[in-house]
Amino acid sequence: MSSSGRSRVSIVPVLALATPAAAGHVLSARVARCATCLGRWQSICATLPIDAQHDMARAGRLRRLRRGEVLSWEDDVAYDVANVRDGALKLTASLRDGREQIVGVAWPGAFVGELFAERSPYCLTALTSATVCLFRKSDIDRLIAEHPALTRALLQSLSRDLDGARRSILTLGRKTADERVATLLIDMRRTATCDCNGLAQMPLGRQQMADLLGLTIETVSRKIRRFERAGVIELEGTRLFRVLDEVGLARLAG
Repeated sequence: MSSSGRSRVSIVPVLALATPAAAGHVLSARVARCATCLGRWQSICATLPIDAQHDMARAGRLRRLRRGEVLSWEDDVAYDVANVRDGALKLTASLRDGREQIVGVAWPGAFVGELFAERSPYCLTALTSATVCLFRKSDIDRLIAEHPALTRALLQSLSRDLDGARRSILTLGRKTADERVATLLIDMRRTATCDCNGLAQMPLGRQQMADLLGLTIETVSRKIRRFERAGVIELEGTRLFRVLDEVGLARLAG
């Protein structure tokens, strides 16, 4: 039972119970699974040598999340870290009175979780159906000792996160409402899987977009409708969009 009173289910890696032959078969399956990871080329695994990738595949275990399902709660003991394979997760922090703020979005390829903190400072919740590759922190510590290249990969991931946080400060502090909404649309388009018609999913609802951008829901909705009338994007329903003018959208984003 975690400190927040929520139960925790322990996942035992299959390889721990397998015979050598079966373990080899499972590892092959896991390596093949890595080839279908949408976030592979942006993740910490991307620059690792083959033997390190195999060891990561052996240590990782897949977890599928439904939209709205929590991967980890704020202030829970931090047992695991994860790579986001597909979908999107939101990072939220809350105040004592229950007010909540989205402080970040983890897209495919993102590394989430706390390697060094004892407890999680954020709540991680699936914005869409999502899949993550989970690792025990103790396994990551062991893999770092065995594969020095993993240290560099983790530092690169942390550097990207820091750069993203700094850009968020710029967005909130200096960008106009048009620029904020356009920037977020570009981020969603870049990280989403588009169908054959170029449609991408908006993992964030209008209220979530407003919370993330420091705007009202009315402002976000009005800007998106304005972009559509201008022929920059095309909407299908409320959660699917197609970029019609990439240069125009980039200009709107500043």
